[in-house]
Amino acid sequence: TYRSQAIQGKSFILDEAVFLKCKLIDCDLYYSGGDFEWVECNFENCRFHWRACAKNTLGLLQAIGMVGQQSPPKNLVLTTPLSQKPN
Repeated sequence: TYRSQAIQGKSFILDEAVFLKCKLIDCDLYYSGGDFEWVECNFENCRFHWRACAKNTLGLLQAIGMVGQQSPPKNLVLTTPLSQKPN
């Protein structure tokens, strides 16, 4: 768990990390479709890499037109809790 940190130039597997009130700058973020948790975070110039189930789901959503082919915004600010935890 990362709390109230500014982190620059690192790589993270999002399925294994929790970010609370953090700022990530120029990081590589890998996501495979597992549980994640971000609360009040700011992502600047980060690169998202989709793997496994997440990549397959994104491909399906793009193929049926629900998600565009464009890249995520360079500056992504999350001010409300965003999490996917099992109930």
